[in-house]
Amino acid sequence: MSASPTSRHADTRIQRWIRRELRRDPPKAKSLVVTVWGDAIAPHGGAVWLSGLIRLLAPFGLNERLVRTSVYRLAREGWLTARQDGRRSLYRLTAPGLQRFEHAYRRIYAPPAEAWDGSWNIVLAAGAVLTDYQRRSLRKELGWEGFSAIVPGVFVRPARGPVADTLTEILGSLNLETRVAVLMGRDLPGLEARSLQAQVRACWNLAAVAGEYRRFLARFGAVSRSFRDGGSVDAEQCFVVRSLLIHAFRRVTLHDPQLPVELLPRRWPAAAAYDLCRDFYRLTHRKAEQHLLATLATHGGPLPPAAPYFYRRFGGLN
Repeated sequence: MSASPTSRHADTRIQRWIRRELRRDPPKAKSLVVTVWGDAIAPHGGAVWLSGLIRLLAPFGLNERLVRTSVYRLAREGWLTARQDGRRSLYRLTAPGLQRFEHAYRRIYAPPAEAWDGSWNIVLAAGAVLTDYQRRSLRKELGWEGFSAIVPGVFVRPARGPVADTLTEILGSLNLETRVAVLMGRDLPGLEARSLQAQVRACWNLAAVAGEYRRFLARFGAVSRSFRDGGSVDAEQCFVVRSLLIHAFRRVTLHDPQLPVELLPRRWPAAAAYDLCRDFYRLTHRKAEQHLLATLATHGGPLPPAAPYFYRRFGGLN
């Protein structure tokens, strides 16, 4: 697999890095389509011709068959819907698909959580009559939101920000609104040894998450410096590296329970990884947008401008 920026301004150091990374850790086609759609296409209306998407993903080593198969599967799963225009296909995010993207990407671009007040969100499914699918799906969906099971059927996480809408969405999609209880609670003073706070290491594998963050920093630290130090950079390279960076960061954050700082080990690397993403995004978003708009089109012409929320990512883009 190899990327092949055509601009005469392409930086050969960055080009070598892209080729090496795509050989070492080639992204899975369907997962990369999800990343690129959520990161780049959704802010521009979420609808593109399939032929343009194939061109956009070619520098990642994805051929036409892989892209078509991935998009077809996402459509079958309800993320996308297709509209035929002769021999061309226009794919658009469905309403549930847009909701899923917003749900999945909320944690990527948001700044670190505010101070914790010591309270916990608790989901009680113990004793509820659930199907195997509902039980597996509930555990999976709650895990993506930072919940962990302290005993079978009892899920907890430190309370942070609004959670009601997210849990309503999860429980509603699994038809569990009347079979699962949602509570808030606090540790009792004087019982520190038996508190939820004391169970953090047992509930969440923080060592594994820290290792993922450190590997992410090692992987993208040098190439980000090449962009800062290289002067004029190629628009396609900006888009390709930004997409690989967000793709990798998304995978790490899905495993990160995003606990408040009071519950984390010292020298926790998540903030450094977020800062790297923020700085790279701010440095490259103009060029990356140029490449996106030059490559894709939608029904009726060019892609619409990015929605205002795009420019609020990572605390605000220049």
